[in-house]
Amino acid sequence: MALHKGWLRPIFAVLTCLFLGFFSSVQVRSQLSDATLSGTVADSSGAVIANAKISIQNVATGIAREVTTDSAGFYNVPNLQPGSYLVDVSASGFSTYERKDLTLTVGAHQVLNIPMKVGEVSQTVEVNTVAPVVDLASSSISDQIDSDTVRELPLNGRDWTQLATLSPGVHAVNTQSSVDSKSSRSRRGLGQPVD
Repeated sequence: MALHKGWLRPIFAVLTCLFLGFFSSVQVRSQLSDATLSGTVADSSGAVIANAKISIQNVATGIAREVTTDSAGFYNVPNLQPGSYLVDVSASGFSTYERKDLTLTVGAHQVLNIPMKVGEVSQTVEVNTVAPVVDLASSSISDQIDSDTVRELPLNGRDWTQLATLSPGVHAVNTQSSVDSKSSRSRRGLGQPVD
């Protein structure tokens, strides 16, 4: 039984679509839930320190990850769970560096450059102050508004977009509604008194 010429085109089109769909690869990225910590280890003059041992311990779970710096003094620790961390760095001829309460958030790529001081390994330099978090790994600007702020702030009409104005550099844009200007719905969020 011979196939009609009218059947060949649809079959060819279906097979071509299946072939292209099966063999084409599309990179799909998902939202990251883990954090990454990276940076360099250097002495007070700025010279990098190779083979420095870095221990990063999750305070909540007690699980520690250990890495060493490469020849350029660089380290990178991906796949860290969000939370508070204790960072210990040791290198021969230098005092041990200890950083407490380093907070990593969801999807963050935080850079921590570690300054080492010349001294005995038995000496420990402990850093207790928490520096403001500056994302040196990315040029993107973002902000997080915690749940306490959302619950406690009196939002006019519970308009969640007003929360954006809490972030630096964000300005509210008020627009007037062209419909019935006396209704309370058209004035909601504009801060105008109701007659």
